[in-house]
Formats: sequence, C-alpha cells, structure tokens
Amino acid sequence: MPQITALFFDVGGVVLKNGWDRASRNEFAEKFQIDAVDFEDRHELLSGAFETGQLSLEHYLDRTLFYRERPFTKDQVRDFIFSRSERVPGTVALLERLARAGKYFLATLNNESRELNLYRIKQFNLRKYFSAFFSSCYLGVQKPEEAIYRLAMDITQRAPEECLFIDDRPLNVETACRLGMRGVRFHDAEQLEKELQGLGIDL
Repeated sequence: MPQITALFFDVGGVVLKNGWDRASRNEFAEKFQIDAVDFEDRHELLSGAFETGQLSLEHYLDRTLFYRERPFTKDQVRDFIFSRSERVPGTVALLERLARAGKYFLATLNNESRELNLYRIKQFNLRKYFSAFFSSCYLGVQKPEEAIYRLAMDITQRAPEECLFIDDRPLNVETACRLGMRGVRFHDAEQLEKELQGLGIDL
C-alpha cells in the first residue's frame, strides 16, 4: 500500500471544539432569550449558503436574528459565537509533533463560515501547523459532498491512497474512504495517536 504523504484534518470536533453547532446555538438562544425553534429553522435554511461563503456573517445575522429589533447587538452575538472556540485536549500537541517531524503535508478540510474560520485560524495560530485550509467557505462546497475531497486532492496533487482524512463525523469519513482515501474517525487525541501509529505515521 502506498505511503501516506498528506493528512487532512477536520477542525470543529477534532482540532477545536465546534464553534457554532446545535449545542452552541441552543445555549445562545437560552442566554439571549430568543425563540430557539424559529432561530434554528432560519439557521437551517441559511446554513449551506453561510458555510459555503455565499452569505457573510453580517447577512446571516440579519436574516436569522435582526429581521426585527432585538435587545442585544450584532457585536454581542459575534462575541458569543467566537467565544465557543476552544482547543480539543491533546490534538494540538499531536499537530505540533507532526509539523515538527516535517514529513507530511498537513491541511484542514472543514465546513465553516468565512469569519469564524479566519478567527479560529488566527486565534489558535493554525498556520503554524497547516500549509493549506480547504474550507467550505473558500471552496463553495461542503462535506460530505465528494467534490470538496476531490478539490483537496487535485489542488495538492495527491492520489487518494496517499491521503489520510480525520473527522469526528462518520459520514464525512465514509465519503473520504469511498473515494480511496484512508480515514480515521476521531474520538479523542489518545485514540487518534494510536491509529496514526497503526498507519505508520511517524510522530
């Protein structure tokens, strides 16, 4: 079997905690005392455009929340969204070792809105570890659609069997494997380290 030369990491749920997932939105709705059902309905209708870069955070907030007067501001909502970002224990330490080894091309392959993606890259110094960011907001397509995986492989000029994809969601990993990539479903950093070693990844 060909040697793995490129590792593609999901960000939310693997490297960092999910920045704006359902749990965060529910927490937001409770804190700011809004109609959670109405907000979630609006989010679901707009999430695809939001995460593929067709809708800015400003316009997303206009259409999900500020279509009427609110007792809070857009800045307060932005601050809340950004505050949900935290490191997943242990993953960054693994990335540090992989980057220091210098033997693999490291990149992200994730679904995320532009503003949140840029914030997380800068706030957590992700450029230190990753050479490229294959984010849905830049590529205009989301996981688990096959096109986003193909774009990552085409741009990096890697054959599928050279690539390892790491994600916490089974369907995303299944799609990668169906295209010939190798895949690991992430549970925690300790499990990931063992699976990387089992695949012959030099840490």
